[in-house]
Parts: sequence; C-alpha cells; structure tokens
Amino acid sequence: MIRVLPILLAVAYALAMYRFSAWRTAKELDARSTELLDPALKNMSDKMAGALDLPRIRVHIYEIEPVNGLAAPDGRIFITRGFYKRFKAGEVTAEELASVIAHELGHVALGHSRRRMIDFSGQNAMRTVLAMVLGRFIPFVGVWIANFITTLLAARLSRGDEYEADAYAAALLTKAGIGVEPQKSLFRKLEALTQSNAGNAPAWLLSHPKTDERIAALEKLEARWQRQIDD
Repeated sequence: MIRVLPILLAVAYALAMYRFSAWRTAKELDARSTELLDPALKNMSDKMAGALDLPRIRVHIYEIEPVNGLAAPDGRIFITRGFYKRFKAGEVTAEELASVIAHELGHVALGHSRRRMIDFSGQNAMRTVLAMVLGRFIPFVGVWIANFITTLLAARLSRGDEYEADAYAAALLTKAGIGVEPQKSLFRKLEALTQSNAGNAPAWLLSHPKTDERIAALEKLEARWQRQIDD
C-alpha cells in the first residue's frame, strides 16, 4: 500500500488541479465574454443547428486579442475578439468562422473535456511511476526523462482529439450545406492569423497536428465519403 500511495496521491492531485483549472476558466469566461450577435454568423450557426436538430447554437465572444476558438469544460463555445476582428476586417469569411464553431462543437460532442481530465490524471500517475523507477537507476536525469515521455504522450493524445474534432466539423459542415472547403481554406490561413511558429517545432511535440496533415486528413475523409456515395 505504501508503494502505491504516491501514485494515488498523484492521481488525486491531478484531478483536483483539473477541477480547479476548469472552475477558474469558467469564472474567467463569465467575466470576459458576451453572446455573439452577428447576423452573418447567426445564419451559419442556424444552418448547423438545423443539421443537429437543435433550436439554436449559442456562441460567445471571449474578450481577448489572440486568434482562437475554444470549448469550455461546461460545453459553451467561444470565439475570441481577435478572431472576430479578423472576420470583420474581411480576412476570414463567415463560412470559415463557422468551421471553427463546428470544430469546437466537436470537442463538446465527443466528450474531449472529460477525456482530458482522465488522461491528465493518468499522465500524472505515469510521470510519478516513471520518475520513481528511473530515479533509482539514473538519479536527477530520470525525472527529466519521465517529464519528457509524459509530454510526448500528452501531445499525441491532444493531436488525436484535434483530428476527431476536425472530422466531426467536416461532417457537420457538409450536412449543414456549408461544405468542407471553408475548413481547409481556414487551415491554410491559420499560421498567419495566429502568428504561429509551430511549423518549426518537431511534430511529435505539437499539441495540434500540422496544417498540411489536417488538410490531408480532411481530403481523405472527403474521398471516402465520395466512394460511399458512388457505391
């Protein structure tokens, strides 16, 4: 029991930290967001709501400048003020912004927030076990190796979630009559919009797949759907 105690404590600590982070995020979003009321975007969200047999899809603006979209742990969907400004400036179309909303809806519908909580707890436990085992054979360096391995695992799991949310968004956009092309065109703009240097980072350390890989996955999905129609 004594040997297992550090692992149990690591899991409990991870769960507590995740719940605290979710609570703090919700408070921040409550304080710094308003409902998005834009006729062009409402037209897009109404199309997606119809495809999902929902009365409406409520989207909020999060009052920060970085270009991003996010799904809160409680299921709310947010577009940042910075992203909305790019839309108003004509740098992003309503259909492209709709693809962001669809992607975040995918995270909610697929239960990624709950999965992240479980994964985070498991990763914390694994980090503790690896640090204990490796620390016996390679002191000091063992802890670094344990952190590195769990970071790789977290990045891989996160990329998997992004691919799943992309596929969900593609299906929803297609059913809503918007199509997948706006999703792909936004991906091509994304690095410039976010001023990201992710293209220079090793792929195995990224929490999101690279742009060309995401587009390729969507095109593969479209080809599969087309074969199903032809058959």
